[in-house]
Amino acid sequence: MNIIKYWLMKNEPEDYSIDDLMAAPDQTTTWDGVRNYQVRNFMRDEMNPGDMAFFYHSNCAVPGIVGTMEIISEAYPDQTAFDPSAKYYDPKSDPENPRWLMVDVQFRRKLENMVSLADLRAEKSLVEMRVLQRGNRLSVTPVTLAQWNQILEMADNKQ
Repeated sequence: MNIIKYWLMKNEPEDYSIDDLMAAPDQTTTWDGVRNYQVRNFMRDEMNPGDMAFFYHSNCAVPGIVGTMEIISEAYPDQTAFDPSAKYYDPKSDPENPRWLMVDVQFRRKLENMVSLADLRAEKSLVEMRVLQRGNRLSVTPVTLAQWNQILEMADNKQ
């Protein structure tokens, strides 16, 4: 039996938002386009079906956590790496030995109150969150259970 792990997964809302995930068939999508080895390794080595993730809108007017989703597949080859017409095509990626991976995610909850990056920074108990560390540019980062619970409490109690 796997222990549930928690993640924060960033995406630009103009590219794909929490509302897009809610509107997707079965409220499910692939989390593709990862082109960072550390994030690939998280997906390959640590992420499992049943894990939970925050959906974080990045590179927008007010970045922050907007919802939750569940990881519903193990990591598998990211097909966009092999498609020359795809945004995330990688000519060095080989289908026989894939360099890049993706997972499937399914919508679980849209937060009634977004927890903004400023909110996260203002909460002293979250100071160790990877997303708040100087220079962190990873699109997927681990979150502790305590951080997960604190953020959900912040969302539920926000005025």
